Amino acid sequence: MSEVKNEELLAMCDHTLLKVDSTWEGVRALIDEGIEYGCASVCIPASFVATAVEYISDEGASLPVCTVIGFPNGYSTTATKCFEAKNAVENGAAEIDMVINVGWVKEGRYDFVLDEINAVKAACDGRLLKVIIETCLLTDDEIIEMCSVVSESDADFIKTSTGFSTEGATFHAVELMKAHITNGKKIKAAGGIATIDDAVRFVELGADRLGTSRLVKLLKEQG
Repeated sequence: MSEVKNEELLAMCDHTLLKVDSTWEGVRALIDEGIEYGCASVCIPASFVATAVEYISDEGASLPVCTVIGFPNGYSTTATKCFEAKNAVENGAAEIDMVINVGWVKEGRYDFVLDEINAVKAACDGRLLKVIIETCLLTDDEIIEMCSVVSESDADFIKTSTGFSTEGATFHAVELMKAHITNGKKIKAAGGIATIDDAVRFVELGADRLGTSRLVKLLKEQG
């Protein structure tokens, strides 16, 4: 793989650390790597957002901070998700990744899902919103329907996975999304991206962002 291709992958990477036992030391190391390697963002727990934004500013660097809300299960109330989003933005988050209520999808309550996405987007106050639909828990028909919902919504991205459920991103899910997403909405593949070849394949299938904790390490090892 060429150096240019590596740079392109890194520029699409939301360099991620969302482990339950995440510490500031780990988050700071993630930020340092994100700055050094030109990542699209760092995706970190909400409790670290304010400190991360201050640290990046003190370093004289420019790196968007992304965080997650309703994570990882998605079944908190809409009001709670909106508060989380508003609080994250107040702390300096530039991007928000929200988890949908999968139960509503299973019940066919797509109008509820759409209303919630739009409410959270309003709470984001102009920041990017990515909608995690947890594809491993959905049928193909439900994924297609969620593509329609996100396409109709005010959100910016549809995202495959939290990485905390039964499976992460799959080539099939991204291919399905690419075939059905409209209105200029973008696609983020996340969860379980274990090799550089996999990352390249997701991009070839239509992913605009890659959510992964491994890509920087893999490219560093490659040299």
